[in-house]
Amino acid sequence: MRQIRLTTVEPAQLAYTFKTTSDRRLRERGQAVLMASRGRKRQALAQALGGHRTPVRRWLQQYHHHGLAGLTIQWAPGQARRIPATFAPTIQDWVKGGPQGCGLDRANWTYEELAVYLYQTTGIEVQRTAMRDFCQRHGIRPYRPTYPYLRGDPQKQQAAREELAVLKKKPKQGSACC
Repeated sequence: MRQIRLTTVEPAQLAYTFKTTSDRRLRERGQAVLMASRGRKRQALAQALGGHRTPVRRWLQQYHHHGLAGLTIQWAPGQARRIPATFAPTIQDWVKGGPQGCGLDRANWTYEELAVYLYQTTGIEVQRTAMRDFCQRHGIRPYRPTYPYLRGDPQKQQAAREELAVLKKKPKQGSACC
């Protein structure tokens, strides 16, 4: 590989990135480019950085082709999520309706039971942790659902308060003093 030649601005950019970044790998890559521009060989760079010469060669190539942007760490996208985001309204409806609304004999949902019910209805098999992550990502709380529509009717609540106040005013029967 030929020697890297930097413009008058590039050493300052690399030095600034080296000093300000918290990512040690980006710092190493910038340092390797700076050292290579000063004439150090790949093997010497690898020894100085405590690695192998193959990654150093790739870093220098990336910098040569893409500049400073070529040194940034690019993560693989990873595996697609098991539960599509389009299921969020459906699962939220299940939680709002409760297990009884889905024909189950439980008082509240758990992440495990939601995962099992998802498998029974859609065929998507997930673990409890995947269901928990999905629910947290979409703001669904199966253990204590506090959705506004589940709150009682205000007129009925007021009527119940009035009945309770009347009951509290009446003297208790069978309680005699002394």
